[in-house]
Amino acid sequence: MSLVDSITKAFVPIHREGWPFIAISVVATVVVGWFVDPLFWIGLIFTGWVCYFFRDPQRVTPVGDGLVISPADGTVSHVGEVIPPVELELGSAPMMRVSIFMNVFNCHVNRAPLGGRVIRVAYRAGKFLNAELDKASEDNERNGLVIEHGDTRIGVVQIAGLVARRIVCFVREGESLGTGERFGLIRFGSRLDVYVPSGNVAKVHVGQTMIAGETVLFDLLEPDARPRPVTRIS
Repeated sequence: MSLVDSITKAFVPIHREGWPFIAISVVATVVVGWFVDPLFWIGLIFTGWVCYFFRDPQRVTPVGDGLVISPADGTVSHVGEVIPPVELELGSAPMMRVSIFMNVFNCHVNRAPLGGRVIRVAYRAGKFLNAELDKASEDNERNGLVIEHGDTRIGVVQIAGLVARRIVCFVREGESLGTGERFGLIRFGSRLDVYVPSGNVAKVHVGQTMIAGETVLFDLLEPDARPRPVTRIS
């Protein structure tokens, strides 16, 4: 391996969605820095942060039927059964949900939690509340996907946050996704919710750090591991 190859591989790729923002930041830094020298260095630091925000690292996705993988980097903020958003058309019965909050320093490229066919893409306008709040799932602007894998349907919802003002989705209804494949991103700071059929047990806990495309959220083929009531014989 050449020195150039070694240096190149040391840098994390930048997602194509970030290049316009990087270009704007560079131009603004040069123009403002021309007139006020200290602002050039501030602009240079900001440009570095923009590059960092739009990084798109390679991930190694676990292989296994029934594995549901984290769609986002970030921290688990909620785990529990709730009724899914009505626009997903997944019914009115509660489903198991894991919510992952992404701050402005997390990688914001979103990845498919499960391979399958996208049978629904549903955008809904809304507010821009703090994405860590539970009510953000209902009130905030969001974009949801329903992925069908065999007889199983799961939902994954991109939710805008207090700072995020733009949800980007790369896929359309009828397209197929592989587990861990990129399907969108959100700018700048947000949340993703994953909905799976009730009865499945989450393998993660509130406060745990997630790695998109790598951390396992559920194993849909694993028997229900919830505690059973103890029958006492008198």
